[in-house]
Amino acid sequence: MGKPVLMMRGFGLIELMVAMTLGLLLTVGILTLYLDMSRSSAELAKTNLQIENGRLAIQLLRDDLVHAGFWNGFIPEFDDLTLETVPVDYPATLPAPCAAYSTWTASFKGDLLGTGVQLYSGVPTGCESALPDAVVGSDVLLVRHAQTCVAGVGNCEADTSDKLYFQTSQCEGEARYVLADSGFTLHKRDCTTAAEKRKFVNSIYYLRDYAVSPGDGIPTLMQSSFDLVSGNLTQQPAVAMIEGVQAMRFELGVDNISDSGAAVNYSQAVLWADTTEPIVKDSPTNRGDGAADAFCTSGTCTLDDMLNSVQIKVHLLVRDLEPSQGYSSDKTYSLAGSTLGPYSDNFKRHVYATTVRLSNISGRRETP
Repeated sequence: MGKPVLMMRGFGLIELMVAMTLGLLLTVGILTLYLDMSRSSAELAKTNLQIENGRLAIQLLRDDLVHAGFWNGFIPEFDDLTLETVPVDYPATLPAPCAAYSTWTASFKGDLLGTGVQLYSGVPTGCESALPDAVVGSDVLLVRHAQTCVAGVGNCEADTSDKLYFQTSQCEGEARYVLADSGFTLHKRDCTTAAEKRKFVNSIYYLRDYAVSPGDGIPTLMQSSFDLVSGNLTQQPAVAMIEGVQAMRFELGVDNISDSGAAVNYSQAVLWADTTEPIVKDSPTNRGDGAADAFCTSGTCTLDDMLNSVQIKVHLLVRDLEPSQGYSSDKTYSLAGSTLGPYSDNFKRHVYATTVRLSNISGRRETP
């Protein structure tokens, strides 16, 4: 018998082509899955960053606003319900936000202490150098108070000569306060212990026009603070705080009606609803009650509105820092009565809002 013939066979051309086609399909599927996952991950990262920026911007503004009007126990006469005479310190005009310290008079300092917040529809006069390249038509908010920590104590900024501090007296017979860079001689209630010194805070918030400077295409929330600049006490140039904030609007909640329904009147001493002796001082008829009775926006808020603000609604439109390929939207966004959009670019946006009670101002007006 002859030896068996072994048949040696491999892939044929057709089989090879089928195998290659299946391999390419698998490769394309895996690549598509990878690209989809990568795109979804990138979109999720952009969304998370936008949420974080919106949250941080709201928190930054809230943390400053809750301290508006804090003067470490000092209360302006027009907001003091224990005062039995006509108050003499109700501001006649809004204090200039960026006036250099060298120009401050005693009455100007009193106006500063009486005005915890100021709202503008654009850059205030005199603030051009401190607030460069501001977005035209965007709100500008000023928040004013004494620092919540004592200078040089704990983690608080060191007590530095020539900087601006606030000191209030609890000792009878002394001046009510000192707002200066020197001459801090006031005392606590025992008239022996030196009263606390707290740094003066005058913060201004606005939005940078990213198309002008630095041209990076990123809208940014900016903050300018009053401090020592080149040896002069003045409003310093703003610094970038939170990226992605494209629009900013505020509403001031105004307390201009007493709980009796009458309008506030600071040209009179405090009048009480109870007129029988002994008078129960629980309802002033010509002072506010700490609750907002009306709201105003930038451009409509008057001097009286700002002096009687007890609440602020904050509205922010926050944008992704990078565009999303293929994304488009015809959405419009409502911020404090202003309608923004639709936008023709590929950026995703979201509105963030909160309401902040100005506790230091509203709390003074509340009665049992």
